[in-house]
Amino acid sequence: MTIPVLTDTHCHIDAYDNPLTVLDEAHAAGVHVVAVTEDPGKFRLLRTRLGRRDDVDVALGFHPLRAGDASPHDLARFLRLLPQATWIGEIGLDFSRIGVATRKQQLRVFDAILADSQVRIRPVTVHSRGAERETITRLAQAQVPAILHWYTGPLAAVDDALAAGLWFSINPAMVRSKKSGPLLQRLPRERVLLESDGPFARSGNRSAVPSDLVGTLDHLARLWDISTSEARKTIAQNLLRLHTYDEPPAD
Repeated sequence: MTIPVLTDTHCHIDAYDNPLTVLDEAHAAGVHVVAVTEDPGKFRLLRTRLGRRDDVDVALGFHPLRAGDASPHDLARFLRLLPQATWIGEIGLDFSRIGVATRKQQLRVFDAILADSQVRIRPVTVHSRGAERETITRLAQAQVPAILHWYTGPLAAVDDALAAGLWFSINPAMVRSKKSGPLLQRLPRERVLLESDGPFARSGNRSAVPSDLVGTLDHLARLWDISTSEARKTIAQNLLRLHTYDEPPAD
């Protein structure tokens, strides 16, 4: 029987000192990597650097903290590159203390991206820190079945996200965090995917790497009271459902 490959749906592979080594370790662990980027220029550079590898997809991104000083040329470049991307990310909104000053510019960029029909036919990983309700509302209005990466917003908004067909990606730091416990308890397993958010997320006393998802899967299996192999199959089916945009079965 073929063991389903795990997918790290949100990894900043270009932020590691040794990205090729990290990818090799992920491949050995059976983890496929989605390498998110922060702007169209980094997307092009990373694709060139990595070349043709079967174990990684480079995602086209426009990080909300980059959107504050974005020019119309930058946005046009992003939209022009969309047909070349198999994944989109990271995009979204950030109204935290760090990002709130550029709220208006972020909304302009995010709305322009979501208005492009190509976004609805590609998997999308989304940042929502401090702007969870606005992010969920806009994704719902645009009918984009995106992944909310490392969700830290109010639990009251989770039901709205689920009703909008959104997904949640879980990383090694989240399964060890008491703060994330109520979210993990609330999410139906049919809407859960995996991420490392490395190297920014932590796994113990070091930066998370994609191969840590094997341990994250074990944590989820215990939470769901199922075997690790069943949890792996569930996650693999979820990713397939994301790609085909079918609704998960009712709880």
